[in-house]
Amino acid sequence: MQDGTFPSPGHLQETTLPINAKQVRVAAISARGDAFAADCPTRKLLDRIGDKWSVLILLLLGDADMRFSDLKRRIGGVSQKMLTQTLRSLERDGLVTRRVEATVPVTVTYGATPLARDLLAALRLMIDWAETRMPEVATAQARYDARDAVK
Repeated sequence: MQDGTFPSPGHLQETTLPINAKQVRVAAISARGDAFAADCPTRKLLDRIGDKWSVLILLLLGDADMRFSDLKRRIGGVSQKMLTQTLRSLERDGLVTRRVEATVPVTVTYGATPLARDLLAALRLMIDWAETRMPEVATAQARYDARDAVK
């Protein structure tokens, strides 16, 4: 095997050692697939976990398991249909568990999986950043809006 060539199942082409940071980034994306392509699995997953409903659901379930009605009540503005669709997507991705209990009426409880708890650590960093930087963002927005109003 040549220097700079890494064995990777499904990747038969030769790789070369990157020379600069841009090449390192391009090589990393090539190894994972083109994150900018519409059919990239990574992009599809990021689209799902990055939407506002998924983030809010995961944050709530990260604190405690909850019933559907409790989630709906806690998340302002989410429709029943959207909550159902988002929970199904998160369950399919292995981020949410769904437990059904044979009661009258049936009790359905949702919880965060260990995979979701890993994701929550990253989300909390982003939320902390947003909360810390919100005054700077608000200032930038006001400056932009004032400049836009003058035009």
